[in-house]
Amino acid sequence: MKISKIWSEVKYIELKTPFKTALRETTHVEFIRLHVESDNGLVGIGEAPATKAITGEDLEIITNSIESVKSIFLGLTCKEAIEKLHSTCKIGSSATSALDIAFVSLHVKIHNQSYIEYFGTKNLSPLKTDVTISLNDYETMIEDSKKAFQDGMSILKVKLGSDIAHAVKVIHKIVKELPSVEIIVDANQAWSVEDSLAFIDGIEGLHVELIEQPVKADDISGLKVVTDYSQFPILADETVFTLEDAKKIVQSKSAHMINIKLMKCGGVTKAVEILKYARENGVTCMLGSMLEGEYSINIALHLAMAYRDVIQYIDLDSPLLYKELSDELDFEYRGCLILLKK
Repeated sequence: MKISKIWSEVKYIELKTPFKTALRETTHVEFIRLHVESDNGLVGIGEAPATKAITGEDLEIITNSIESVKSIFLGLTCKEAIEKLHSTCKIGSSATSALDIAFVSLHVKIHNQSYIEYFGTKNLSPLKTDVTISLNDYETMIEDSKKAFQDGMSILKVKLGSDIAHAVKVIHKIVKELPSVEIIVDANQAWSVEDSLAFIDGIEGLHVELIEQPVKADDISGLKVVTDYSQFPILADETVFTLEDAKKIVQSKSAHMINIKLMKCGGVTKAVEILKYARENGVTCMLGSMLEGEYSINIALHLAMAYRDVIQYIDLDSPLLYKELSDELDFEYRGCLILLKK
């Protein structure tokens, strides 16, 4: 069966509260939902959110990128389309991801498979995700952390900004007030090397799971300085888009861990390549996401389930931040637990 039609639409999902990081602030998820139809009428769906601060792509850029290449996939099988997408198309990573996810989705439907069968998943036990605590004033962040804990969230990803004194104060208070929670610190590139070392010194002795992307994405040498200094694991996020990026970080020992996101690497196909490399080299990963729609979160969760041996942390909390939980999810959230719907 061959691809006969490709079209897209813009979708929006309102958030419970504003989402704030050192890079951006938004009140809703905005994304492209891409439909790829086969000549027998089956439709695969892919998605890509607008995250210009990270991938350089807004809705218009993603849409125009897809429009510029979609004709070359018509008449191809899904496998042929995936190969051509990654071998010849020079478009942004999010647009590439939307197409890749849609082709995989259609391939699964054409072959009457589930994602479980496609990925060869053996362990269907629940997953655990963190939930994001947005960057905010001190009092708001502490109250948001307490509320998340009361709602059953035992893993908090705390977004921090350039004010190191504020950052240290927030983490000390959360640890004191919520001693049983696991804390992931995410600076989103907000710090210099000096800031990073000061923060690490400031939280010495506290139980913190890891520190994510403390320095600018292109400052690999600075990231290595921080990694060599830190008693806390350092996670490379925006520094790692591609398999080549991952290899560079791993081989230079510039971070302890890497964060894989479909929208950075170009979809499921490329994420699997990075995960297999991580498995072969004993590298621990986080599987993360942007603020995304339901279909891209669905396939990311299936991926997390299939590669749980190398994915130690899951940051797939977008549905928890929606104002209203969607019925398009393959999973249900119970606090930090994520269970496959029966």
